[in-house]
Amino acid sequence: MLPILRLYEDVLSNDAGDVRLPALGRMLFVVHGAVTVDGHSLADGETWHGEGEATLKPGEAGVTYWRFEFAPASASDGIAAGQGVISQLKLSAPLETLPKGNLLLRGDSVAFPPGGCAYLHRHQGPGIRCLMDGGIRIDTHGRSTSYGPGGAWYETGPDAVFAQAAAARATRFIRVMLLPRELLGKSSIQYVNEDDKSRLKSQSYQIFVDAAIARPGQD
Repeated sequence: MLPILRLYEDVLSNDAGDVRLPALGRMLFVVHGAVTVDGHSLADGETWHGEGEATLKPGEAGVTYWRFEFAPASASDGIAAGQGVISQLKLSAPLETLPKGNLLLRGDSVAFPPGGCAYLHRHQGPGIRCLMDGGIRIDTHGRSTSYGPGGAWYETGPDAVFAQAAAARATRFIRVMLLPRELLGKSSIQYVNEDDKSRLKSQSYQIFVDAAIARPGQD
């Protein structure tokens, strides 16, 4: 069975008890508030990643974070439970296009100025995106879908995508992809049209995580 990539949104009130997460490859992105993960303090816009068990404790004002997880198909439901905890699955996808060989977990943000776009392109591995600010339209397979803040979508990697950001405001999304490990420190994007390769690009990137990761069920 295929491994999966899934995204949860967890909201912890300040009086929530510790949240314990099982051993899985994951990245946490703090949307708002503060949280301590295994002794590491995180605030707005900061991230944590790891593959082992993790214990989370909310800050004095609570926290909302996005939890991206790379898991085997047999993994148990990842909904976090406990007093003062609201947890929901935003998106889950079987990874039919997962690259062969050694893998890299990349977590980053992609930002566009008002009216910016990403020309028709592919990536070298699958991933989930979640919109933080602004608005974006994703065109793929002849279908256009628009997302607002908190909207999440999946891209296979090989399927070509065009992205158009909102015209009136800046746009940014958070992304986690599974890539070939040889792309460590290198871009994964491949433009479909030759003319677009040399055109000025409007998007900018901030990499949070670029780390080797084991396939689920492997050491």
